[in-house]
Amino acid sequence: MRIKNELAKFVDKEYVSDSLEDRVKYSRDFSLLPPGVPDAVVWPGSSEEVSKIVKWCNEKEVPVIPVSSKVHFYGCTIPKEGGIVVDLSRMNRILEIDTDNRLVRFEAGVTWSQLIEELKKKNMRAIMPLMPPGERSPLTDTLEREVPTNVVYDYGEPMQSVEVVWPTGEIFRCGSASVNGFPDSKSRGANPSGPGIDFYRFIQGAQGTMGIVTWMSMKIESIPRIDKIYFAPVNDLPYAIEFLYRILPRRIGQECLILNNIDLAAIIAEDIDKDFDELCAKLPAWTLILVISGLLRRPEEKIAYEENFLNQVIKNEFPKMSLVDNLPGFPGLGKKLMPMLRSPWPEGKTHWKLRLKGGCQSIFFITRPNRAQTFVDIMDFVASKHGYPIADIGCYIQPIEHNRACQVEFDLFYNPEDELEKSIVGELYRDAAITMMNEGAFFTRPYGELAPIIFDRAANYTMTLKRVKKIFDPKNIMNPGNLCF
Repeated sequence: MRIKNELAKFVDKEYVSDSLEDRVKYSRDFSLLPPGVPDAVVWPGSSEEVSKIVKWCNEKEVPVIPVSSKVHFYGCTIPKEGGIVVDLSRMNRILEIDTDNRLVRFEAGVTWSQLIEELKKKNMRAIMPLMPPGERSPLTDTLEREVPTNVVYDYGEPMQSVEVVWPTGEIFRCGSASVNGFPDSKSRGANPSGPGIDFYRFIQGAQGTMGIVTWMSMKIESIPRIDKIYFAPVNDLPYAIEFLYRILPRRIGQECLILNNIDLAAIIAEDIDKDFDELCAKLPAWTLILVISGLLRRPEEKIAYEENFLNQVIKNEFPKMSLVDNLPGFPGLGKKLMPMLRSPWPEGKTHWKLRLKGGCQSIFFITRPNRAQTFVDIMDFVASKHGYPIADIGCYIQPIEHNRACQVEFDLFYNPEDELEKSIVGELYRDAAITMMNEGAFFTRPYGELAPIIFDRAANYTMTLKRVKKIFDPKNIMNPGNLCF
């Protein structure tokens, strides 16, 4: 019995393939993890087709690897035990844009580029991570809790209602989409929790190990009437962090982030081969980027209030801070960077993390902002041990929820064709991650080889996860080999 023939009972035969050429396309991604080839690939066009496929796989105990994005960095869509890749790219409809409830409902195959363009037509915008690839799925990024550049607490959890196909094939709706009459119900699916017990958090950060999400409702916001972008050259990182502790809890600003010269140069270089080195030399060690916005109501007054507050704080408390509308020596940078912060990286253009050498291994975790410098020092120390140039390490610090916490990310660039360089980066990645764990770094998204290390350190939590997994997926068909499953 060929798996292809069985799957062709659930979708048209042109949407099933077991050719080596198609299977190899799903065998690797931009991570350092080893490849794994699936037994077949299927492209369903509806939740009902997904349900039939998953139900059959459950009965036959065939692994299922859900894929909704065209660009992957972390290895969680590489088949670890063969099985069926369920590619949701055909399910690419934006089902509704509800401007009154400020939500958009869209299928798993919708890309960031597609979503942002449709929202603009309604004068709305999504709250995004930092310049994700345009071909990537916002549903995937939202499920995986990618940290947005907007620090306002209301947008820290953009996911609302979802539809999920459990490993048994049952179609289930979480949140207020579970009420009778949806989508014409009064709730409109605008709340992530539904009546009674809800299960929406089981699928967050689960890397497709709990079920397949077929559509999602996500918070959106009106496009501001006025935006002003400010830059602060930073040589003293703890000083800049203290400044953010002062302003962000007062709800000053929308987007706020800190980039070191390596990451900022990789983003703004027109020609990476010609411009990168010169940009790195001219840029400050760190750059704080802050956007203040006037929304729909009294935008001029809001801008004036925030500017006055910032001026007073700098004058009276942080005289070494300098917020300017253009970074010194880089005329026009604000005009260039502002739309980039609200857009995905253009489709067809090499993503900024891959522009420098073709490969990038990122280490990212959550910590308190006042500990960011400690982890920068650790990264420098471990990199020097492994012979990786400290001056080549990218770093991105993203405040979370008014600077209650922050994500620290280190970007290790390498040439994927250079086996020695890949080996050095792989060893550095493991050593640095473990060292940072020992210093209290909180890895909320354990991918690849970090997963067993993290779960071994959290025995009770791991035991609870496995119990939940046993309830929802007793045959362990959903993306086996990820997390602690």
